[in-house]
Amino acid sequence: MPPAPSLAGSPRALCLTCQRPVKACICQWVRPVANRVELLLLQHPLEQDHAKGTATLLRLSLQHCRIWVGESFDAQALAQALATTQTGSTWLLYPEDRPRISAGLMAAPACGRLVVLDATWRKSRKMLLLNPLLLSLPRLALLDPPPSRYTVRKAHLGHQLSTLEASVLALQQLEGPSAAFDDLLKGFDGFVAQQALRFQP
Repeated sequence: MPPAPSLAGSPRALCLTCQRPVKACICQWVRPVANRVELLLLQHPLEQDHAKGTATLLRLSLQHCRIWVGESFDAQALAQALATTQTGSTWLLYPEDRPRISAGLMAAPACGRLVVLDATWRKSRKMLLLNPLLLSLPRLALLDPPPSRYTVRKAHLGHQLSTLEASVLALQQLEGPSAAFDDLLKGFDGFVAQQALRFQP
């Protein structure tokens, strides 16, 4: 996907599609995916303009994906956003101590929407506490995730993945493997290589 025309008169010319400086445009790495399970990304404000963030690439690639930016959300608006869909209930991608829900368990409720917190581990825990409605959601934990391919941003724990990686792996658990998801991860590899060149020491 080529970059869209830039914003005229902007001090830093921006791509109208990815909203990044044209020289740092990530549109070439977009890989369209017609996902069945809707993705709702709750993005911490500190992640919104992070140059190495993966949420924008995810939103541009997935057919059904929304991003809400904030730390504490209006309870009524959040309740409406979390309401059961025609295809199933809303789940939260988040590990926990109680037994995990996996797409392969017959007792697991159908998932029509997946909520993902786009934040550091510490900030994501704070977002949970500030938004009690999230605590009531059934949770999905990733099953045996592979090592992260996101080598341009330091993880505080070895098993932590980027938002895009975690979301794609979760959707694969819920929807099953597909060539489209594999292609998106290949596009992500190109994005990572681009960021590595931009931010090399």
